[in-house]
Formats: sequence, structure tokens, C-alpha cells
Amino acid sequence: MSDNPDGVRADPWTTIDDLWAWLQADQPVGGGEGLLLRMLKLSEEVGEVAEAVIGATGQNPRKGVTHTWEDVEAELCDVVITAMVALRTLNPEAREVFGRHLARVADRSLGA
Repeated sequence: MSDNPDGVRADPWTTIDDLWAWLQADQPVGGGEGLLLRMLKLSEEVGEVAEAVIGATGQNPRKGVTHTWEDVEAELCDVVITAMVALRTLNPEAREVFGRHLARVADRSLGA
């Protein structure tokens, strides 16, 4: 359920928690192996970004243009969501872990 009529939830981390709980409830492989598979899902999603970029630029002469730049945007969003769920899988305090890390990257890159 969304927080506004546009379908955008106000807090992405609440949605990530909901997605994490949904995945945990129907996890076919658990334990350490399940954790590794959750991390590997990132590689799959990054591959889909590459496929969409190749398709948007028509780089495969056999297939031609098969995707749009909107497809690339959607695939990039899937990477972000998958990474957030993976982080939540590793640490229930993912929101705080990410916030601290983002602040360090910003300080290092943008200065105080």
C-alpha cells in the first residue's frame, strides 16, 4: 500500500523491510546458503542492466534495438532495491548502516 496517490511510499526503508519479510517468509533455501544466494541476486540484476544498455544502443546486430533507456532506468532501480534488501538481510539496522556509509562517502567526496 502506498503513502500517496502517485504510488510512491514516503519511506523506502519501510518498503525494503516489507520486501525482506516477504522474501524471508517464502525462502526456499535458508541459512548461509540462502544468504549467499541473496547476495548473488545482485549480479543477476547488474547483468540485466547490461542487457538493457546493449539493447537500448542496438549493440547486438542480430537483435538490434530491443530496450529503451526507460528499461535501463527500471533495471538500475532493481539493482538498488536488491542491494538494499541484501543489506537488510545482513543487518536489521540497514537504514542506519547505509546512512552512516553514505555520510562518509559524501564527506570524502564532497568535503565538509
